[in-house]
Amino acid sequence: MELSILAVVLGFFLDLLIGDPRWIYHPVRLVGHLISALEKLLRGVFPKTEKGELTAGVFLAALTAGITTAAAWGVLLLAGWIHPFVRFLAETVMCCQLLATKSLKDETRKVYDALKEKDLEKARYAVSMVVGRDTAVLDDTGVTKAAVETVAENTSDGIIAPLLFMVIGGAPLGFFYKAVNTMDSMVGYKNDKYLYFGRAAARLDDVLNYIPARLSAVLMTAAAALCNMDAKNAWRIYKRDRYCHSSPNSAHTEAVAAGALHIQLAGNAYYFGKLYEKPTLGDADRPVEYEDIRRACRLLYGTAMLALLVFLIVKGVILICIM
Repeated sequence: MELSILAVVLGFFLDLLIGDPRWIYHPVRLVGHLISALEKLLRGVFPKTEKGELTAGVFLAALTAGITTAAAWGVLLLAGWIHPFVRFLAETVMCCQLLATKSLKDETRKVYDALKEKDLEKARYAVSMVVGRDTAVLDDTGVTKAAVETVAENTSDGIIAPLLFMVIGGAPLGFFYKAVNTMDSMVGYKNDKYLYFGRAAARLDDVLNYIPARLSAVLMTAAAALCNMDAKNAWRIYKRDRYCHSSPNSAHTEAVAAGALHIQLAGNAYYFGKLYEKPTLGDADRPVEYEDIRRACRLLYGTAMLALLVFLIVKGVILICIM
């Protein structure tokens, strides 16, 4: 158990150091391939009716989460047969790959650099790599808001949530979470294709992120104070706007970021060519500017570091109490 926690800590800092090098094949890509293969198989097995697609979606969620978790556990088991230190190294690398702190900063930094160079087309392309909305019609402000929003939202499901699951159950539980989160990003859409088939994955993702989203909001508010931002306003906006989203979890950290930065985020957006009307988060106390991307990333790092410290303290207290 002690080595597993140490692997989480080292994996956390390894992620800050190297992020996700493109020359290393990321295991989440394997999860994506698994989801695609299972979708094709299950759609061929179950009838193309509402009930059939709902049932197929349940099987997709169970099989994807189960196979991914078992595979992660199996890799560590095999590594442990070789040597305990090999298992430790394997879990450290796995924990690093489950986190996205540096990669999120690096990808949004590309957006920042393009905006600073006044190259809107380049900025649109860069932000399209990290958001799901249509970016071709976004102006400078829209691109900046999209980048800030993805940093804020992914602080929860890209860093804090997987970190929490890893602290609780090591890399296998972290991969369980990542499998569900990846499913949601691939099939959790409310369109004709996935309205029923993706419902189980979307609901399971909502359940798994319920506590992490709220923890992330609290931690981000505290981090705002540590980063010399307006934590008081962040908390005010959080309490007011945290449910201004169709998802029960997505608006929490976005609301905190909007309040901390004194800007307005969210609002209407296009997805697959269709306009979706969404409420705004925060108050437009000042215009959005591209420097807000760097400020959001500073908030991201502060929240991540604070989360690691808090989770380790709580884990230590629990272990002492049960010994």
